[in-house]
Amino acid sequence: MQRSEATRGVTAAKSIAASLGLDTADAVVLHDSNKLTLRLLPCDVLARVAPVDDQIAEFEVELAQRLAEAGCPVAALDPRVEARAYERDGFVVTLWTYYESVAPYDLTPDDYAQALARLHAGMREVDAETPHYTDRVAHAERLLADHERTPGLDAPDRELLRTALRSAVRTIGERGAGEQLLHGEPHPGNVIATRHGPVFIDLETCCRGPVEFDLAHAPEDVAAHCPGVDQEVLRACRILVLAVITTWRWDRYDRYPRGRAMGLEWLGRVRAAVG
Repeated sequence: MQRSEATRGVTAAKSIAASLGLDTADAVVLHDSNKLTLRLLPCDVLARVAPVDDQIAEFEVELAQRLAEAGCPVAALDPRVEARAYERDGFVVTLWTYYESVAPYDLTPDDYAQALARLHAGMREVDAETPHYTDRVAHAERLLADHERTPGLDAPDRELLRTALRSAVRTIGERGAGEQLLHGEPHPGNVIATRHGPVFIDLETCCRGPVEFDLAHAPEDVAAHCPGVDQEVLRACRILVLAVITTWRWDRYDRYPRGRAMGLEWLGRVRAAVG
């Protein structure tokens, strides 16, 4: 967020938490992009803050509760307050349990794979209306077609990304991959290695698609611990995910830290993958 907007967002989160009886003398910013993730202290609550017009917080709260009931390893909402989205001063705030993470190396590929399998098993028991993974492809294609939104892309790179997206979707469709509810972005930044095992966060990215789409976000060695993976679909999903996130980095409104530098690096990876 812009500095002034972030300051207002922090104030809104602290004010909401305080009104619910939580002690919020301090707020530590854990992540700042299009949304804020804060650790409120000393009450030790994780607050997710987003502009009211740019969020699906109620969906995330409801889905988190349903997935937890299905036994999925997902982050829990803070039990001290009502589980819902709170609005104040143009922001929506959700309050979650803060998990103290253990050292990243304690999360082995096998641990990661087993946690993802548990998540997918629980998700098969939950009926939720979510976007399809191809909706992200459509959004990326709209960005590529809109030169005003992606002014930094030259014509060859624009065509490279468009070709990568369409080719990957075609391959996935031709393989007839089965589909189910997915996390959508279970990359290492969205999994916390806690003392009680891995926990997935950021459920607003959920979508429907083949499980290989989720695996494409995980470290490459995780797939080796997942039985029944269609390697052709997985390869296509990895190219697809890479092309989508690369396109996002070239959006003039993208706020991801070091986004343009990543966009340049990832263009090279797309070029090498498509070959």
